[in-house]
Amino acid sequence: MADDPLGFVDLKPYPDRVKEAQRETGLLDAVKVVEAKIGGHPVVLAVMDFRFIGGSMGSVVGEQLCLAMERAVELRVPFVLVAASGGARGQEGVLSLMQMPKTVLVRGKLARAGIPYIAVFTYPTTGGVLASIASLADITLAERGTKIGFAGPRVIEQTTKEKLPPDFQTEDFALARGMVDRVVRREELRGELARILALLDGGRHGG
Repeated sequence: MADDPLGFVDLKPYPDRVKEAQRETGLLDAVKVVEAKIGGHPVVLAVMDFRFIGGSMGSVVGEQLCLAMERAVELRVPFVLVAASGGARGQEGVLSLMQMPKTVLVRGKLARAGIPYIAVFTYPTTGGVLASIASLADITLAERGTKIGFAGPRVIEQTTKEKLPPDFQTEDFALARGMVDRVVRREELRGELARILALLDGGRHGG
């Protein structure tokens, strides 16, 4: 259960909002972690769910992502993150922001162990999740039709006093600027991941 360090209340107390999201989604929090196979290739897979308080990353999500990466190191299999998030969970205050450096530090364990990390950006991939763990993959795919960015366009325009291009924060904008490696339609994602994993795996698994 997520902590409530601020005793946060908007239209309802934060603990009630968490319980409501749990009832509606059947999830403990905004990410589900499993050991799986994609195209016959073993992975540790973490899938974020935007239905759970906007896919926001609080202390529970941060801990789950860190444990998932550590499990990938233990099993020596790739870590795959499917991101869908509005960012850090404001209701948890600084505890939520602490998950950004925390997940980044554990991501370093993957790198030191030589474990591949693949990220898939779905709609939306924004805020603190994009600014931390989601942007640090070895290979990054973006789903066609997603939104990729840190702050909203209106906030950026008000801050910079500049007009943003019409395709700002689209997957094609990110691709053209090297933020992602490839844009893939949802129905093609499994096959694309299987091909990437086969290349990384060197043919040791499959089927």
